[in-house]
Amino acid sequence: MSNRNKGILLLLLSAFGFSMMAAFVKLSGDVPTIQKTLFRNVISMIIAFGLVKYYGARLFGRKENQKYLLLRSSLGAIGVILNFYAIDHLVLSDADMLNKMSPFLTIMFAAIFLKERTRPFQVISITIAFIGTLFIIKPVFSLDIIPYIAGFFSAVFAAGAYTVLRVLGRKEQFYTVVFYFSFFTTMILLPFVIIFYEPMSWQQWIYLLTAGIFATVGQFGITIAYKYAPAKEISIFFYSTVIYSALISIVLFEQIPDVLSIMGYIIIFGASLYMFLKNNHTSQLENEKHQ
Repeated sequence: MSNRNKGILLLLLSAFGFSMMAAFVKLSGDVPTIQKTLFRNVISMIIAFGLVKYYGARLFGRKENQKYLLLRSSLGAIGVILNFYAIDHLVLSDADMLNKMSPFLTIMFAAIFLKERTRPFQVISITIAFIGTLFIIKPVFSLDIIPYIAGFFSAVFAAGAYTVLRVLGRKEQFYTVVFYFSFFTTMILLPFVIIFYEPMSWQQWIYLLTAGIFATVGQFGITIAYKYAPAKEISIFFYSTVIYSALISIVLFEQIPDVLSIMGYIIIFGASLYMFLKNNHTSQLENEKHQ
């Protein structure tokens, strides 16, 4: 099997993991969002700790990388909390698609902060994708818009975290980064969870522990996938989460996205597909020039 195909399979597995994580988070019911976030990160922390120890790597990374690790962890923690809030209050596929704006926003942030070159077709894709979010959000001046805004900003903070990961990817092992993020988030949230802890049934415990396991599958899947193949070649397959989430919404929660939301999904997916095809075409032209 080629590395590209391995990357695609891992990305499909990652997408399934994150979709199942979202489903179990929603199934857990009226547990506070911060409490749910803690569970998600504790499981990831334990698994990442085992990998760090197995490979004999540094638990907290190198001294010179602390500012990047802290920034990545802070942005990621806020992104996860906002995403979980959106999952609790929206149709699952709406929350998922809003969070999928992060690849487009990562391009913007990489251009601004890392001075990476942005091509005209990427700007077009970002603009089209943003229009797609408006179909999902359906802006109105009422409190009903808050979960949609939370979903969009979960993508903003995730994109910030991914931008920092572009720097860290060459400096630290992925399991060290995952452990640092999970440990940081756990330590930050733990005091709030202790103070505002809401008792849970055994079913809720099982749902949240399972959500943490699937979150770890998703997190490691996407990280390893991009080691096998560049994101620009395989990232389109990560949008399979929307299919998973839509099916889960219908089967488990009897929630059917409205027509405008479905139009928004199609627009955002179309923008992603356009960028994917243009990236591959550009790469082929560049390879031909060097041959």
